[in-house]
Amino acid sequence: MKNIFGEPLKSCCTKPLTGFYRDGFCRTNNEDNGKHVVCAIVTAEFLHYSKNQGNDLTTPRPEYHFPGLNPGDKWCLCALRWKEAFEAGCAPKVVVEATDERALDYIAINDLIIHAEKTNV
Repeated sequence: MKNIFGEPLKSCCTKPLTGFYRDGFCRTNNEDNGKHVVCAIVTAEFLHYSKNQGNDLTTPRPEYHFPGLNPGDKWCLCALRWKEAFEAGCAPKVVVEATDERALDYIAINDLIIHAEKTNV
């Protein structure tokens, strides 16, 4: 697993436990239609935007092992949802070291870098 710089992919978050596999990593496979590969630090603005787009990320969904998100949480977002928010001017910050290289299939590397959050992953 590699990040957008071709380095080993770091964990995005374990509290809440994120990732398509719910293992803390923003990695994907062919079963993951959303391509949950962008490690983002969600904001109130992004959560509101996402809900208005029909994807409520604040309400817990235990049947999907989804706790519901709060501003400041790290979460593996779908690449195209992040790009859509970017184009709408409300993309959340990105932890680039924990963003899978497959994000580059959908998003320009410079767009991710300008939204990079410096964190200790």
